[in-house]
Formats: sequence, C-alpha cells, structure tokens
Amino acid sequence: MIALVEHAAPELGVAAACAAIGLPRASYYRSQREVAEPKPRPKSKRALTDAERQVVLDMLHEPRFVDRSPDEIHAQLLDENVYLCSRRTMYRILADNQEMRERRRQTTHPPRAVPRLCATAPNQVWSWDITKLHGPHKWTYFYLYVVLDLFSRHVVGWLLATKESATLAQRLLTQTCKSQGIERDTLTLHQDRGSPMTSKTFAQACADLGVTTSFSRPRVSNDNPFSESQFKTFKYQPDFPGSFDDIAHAKRHTHDFIEWYNNEHHHAGIGFMTPSDVHHGLAAAKWHARAEALAVAYAAHPERFSHGPPTPPALPTHVWINQPSHKTVTPTSAP
Repeated sequence: MIALVEHAAPELGVAAACAAIGLPRASYYRSQREVAEPKPRPKSKRALTDAERQVVLDMLHEPRFVDRSPDEIHAQLLDENVYLCSRRTMYRILADNQEMRERRRQTTHPPRAVPRLCATAPNQVWSWDITKLHGPHKWTYFYLYVVLDLFSRHVVGWLLATKESATLAQRLLTQTCKSQGIERDTLTLHQDRGSPMTSKTFAQACADLGVTTSFSRPRVSNDNPFSESQFKTFKYQPDFPGSFDDIAHAKRHTHDFIEWYNNEHHHAGIGFMTPSDVHHGLAAAKWHARAEALAVAYAAHPERFSHGPPTPPALPTHVWINQPSHKTVTPTSAP
C-alpha cells in the first residue's frame, strides 16, 4: 500500500492517494522516516576488564569453591584480604558463562491431556465423585458416592458409607451398570484422581465391565463440573442439615433428595426438564406440550410478547466436558 501511494503521490498528491486506498496519511509519513539505529550502550568505567573477569571466573572454578555460593565465596575471600569484585558481579559473570542454574533435583510433571467428552444421549458418559457429610461428632464423616449421567443429569446410582473404598466403588459401578443395562464398550466414566478412582481394584472393575475411564487433570477444579454442581445442589437445599445423627439419618435424607432431584427438579441445563424426563425419553413430548401452552398464550395476547411467538427452552443435543473452542454446537429449538 505504501508503494501505491508513492507511485500516485506525484500526480494526485499524498492526501488524495491515501484516501483512494484507505491508508491514513500518518501511516504513510511514518513509513518515510529514517529510523536511526540504536547506539551501542557505552561500557561503564566501573566495569571489569576481560582479563579481570577471567580472574574472577578462575577463582570461582577453584576446587574449594565449586560447591559454594558466590555470597560465601565473597565472604571467604574478604577473610583472606582478597577483593575481586562485588557479589552481584560474581553472579553476573557466572550467568554470562551459562553457569547459573537450579542445582536441586526437582520433579517435572509432563503436561496432562485435557479430557474432552461429549454425550449426545443418556448412558454414553457418566460422571461420578465422592463427597463428605458431617456426622454427629467432630471429625466424623459419612461418604456419599454419586454416579451422574452427563446428558440427562439423572442420578443413576448412589451409595452412602462410612469410608472411602475402592471395593465399595467397584460394587456401586457394577450394580449401576447392571440396573441401566450397559453393554460393553458403550460407556465412558469420568472421574477425578481420588484414591478410590485411581486404585487397581476399581480399574480392574472398569476393564471387566468394558467401561472406558477418563480422568480430570491434577489441580484443575473444573474438569468434573457436573458432579460438583450436583453436590452443590444437594448441600444448598433449605432442609439440608449441618450434620447427620447417624448413617440411617443420612441415608433417609439422601434418598429423599435423589428422588426429588431425579423426578421433580427442573434443571436449567436441560431445558428446565427433570432429569428423569430426559433420561427416559419423555422430554420431547413435554416440550411440545409446553410449546402449545405458549402458543395459546401468544394467540390470546400477542402484544405482551415483544419478541414474537415464544418457545420453550431448547433441549440438549450435545453435552460437553471441556468443549473445544473451535467446535461450535448450535442446539435446535425443537427436540
């Protein structure tokens, strides 16, 4: 573009040429300036000469100093009435010679793959986790295991126990797969990296059932959001007690909550349907019934709907864990 302006400027003028191709005049004039090369920084009069720097480096290489820091070396030389340079200059000379590095043995962690899971129907992806419930005394807990279907948010299995155990997790997964009729190589199970999840006992159970496992990344809080959200709904209910009298009390309360959550709770993430409706294929009929009710309301008072005929919230078509940024999923307005 600059070349076009230079070619047309003698005939049209700079302003007209720039306006013709949409180039700001300031950009053109800026390109015509001669950019002065930066002047080399003058060497300080206090700087050591190359020979003096080599003397310091040779001193630092002496066998008695190879395992000591420049701070200690500087102090030791002063005790011997020797001053070569400041401590900071010693560090600078070592850095210039690529001799400054971390000498401790430190663990390096390879990058973990981001778990990316997509469910387009129930019983394709499950998420499960364990949460603590306060018992009757301080430092006593009950452990709630919950298996959640990713697509429908339906609680497909749960268990309450007095401890975290891979054996109990194995039992829960086996019973849940049996009750849901899961066939081999059709289900992915997502989980965090707790001890029951990463145990050999549980891994063997998944292999025997033909269940593919997926794990959250270490120290990443949002790789298992659906189970965490369900636990928050559980603990934020108005009737949730601060602690439970015994395990029987905890089981009764959990049973009542799961029944309400599956069959009565209208979940915002699934178009305000209940998890049971979506899990058992009843959501489409309910969506059409809601659409008809809204159509009747619109026909009676269209002036009350400024954006035109209303429709119910869309039903889910894809549910992701860590959806790729380049992939756009557009849910349809009808099932």
